[in-house]
Amino acid sequence: MRTTIRLQDHLLREAKAQAARAGRSLNEFIEDAVWAAVRSDGAREPAPSPLPLFRGGRGLRPGVDLDSNAALLELMDDDLR
Repeated sequence: MRTTIRLQDHLLREAKAQAARAGRSLNEFIEDAVWAAVRSDGAREPAPSPLPLFRGGRGLRPGVDLDSNAALLELMDDDLR
């Protein structure tokens, strides 16, 4: 998500300098600072849960080409008809 924040000039200069010294972008630096303020332990957002796996052994439906978005959309549209 994009947003606009207002920082004092000297604070922005210091944040840019610290981010550069750490080899990080200003966005990453500010995001981590906000996470540290929001969470008392400074931990980052938890990693997303892994996708569930289903056993079935059937594999892909015949004609499915995972390298072609257009082909996948066409197959999904066919299922709606």
